[in-house]
Amino acid sequence: MARDHAADQEESLGNRLNWLRAGVLGANDGIVSVAGVVVGVAGATSNREQILTAGVAALVAGALSMAGGEYVSVSTQRDTEKAAIATEREELREDPEAELDELASHWQSRGLSAELARDVAEELTAKDALRAHVEVEFNLTPGELTNPWHAAFASLLAFGIGAAIPVVAIGLFPDGLRIWVCVAAVVVALLLTGLISARLGNANAVPAIRRNVLVGTLTMATAWLIGRLFEVAIT
Repeated sequence: MARDHAADQEESLGNRLNWLRAGVLGANDGIVSVAGVVVGVAGATSNREQILTAGVAALVAGALSMAGGEYVSVSTQRDTEKAAIATEREELREDPEAELDELASHWQSRGLSAELARDVAEELTAKDALRAHVEVEFNLTPGELTNPWHAAFASLLAFGIGAAIPVVAIGLFPDGLRIWVCVAAVVVALLLTGLISARLGNANAVPAIRRNVLVGTLTMATAWLIGRLFEVAIT
């Protein structure tokens, strides 16, 4: 019982870490993509209202796009997982002995003796046959499938928070300062998201931060040069 509780706690922690990591990456996307838009427009015009309009439009469109894409993706994944679970349930109903042999073979292939593998398979089957099989075959847990609405909202929120940083930074200061303040705010934000993502993955923070900041600064520099090159006036 204690082992099952510890396993459930570990699985729950893993799920929370995955969601947090996805949120950090979503915020990172919002920071970089919207920073590119506002800096690019600022390279073409000094009109604050036009820059903010472009930034807010990019924030809203990007957040809705991320949420919609996540909803469709997770819904498709959930449908596939539900179909796999339904198939396994039907196979257990039609031929439970064959399924028991299959489960025992799995544990034997993992290094257990034939006798112990059979005992494990029988004990797991007696407790929850469907869960025992779908966890082994599909790495799924019945009743704990990802909710597409939760995924969509998390993506919407994470992208929106990240995207708000360059929009607010570039909108608060006068021409001549706004681009530099925006760049500084974005670099700091990317440093933090790089650090957090590295810590969540137990990875070296320095390469993650370097990649994050490099991609962000290249995006802003390219967008600013395009704005200056074409000198597009938004009307």
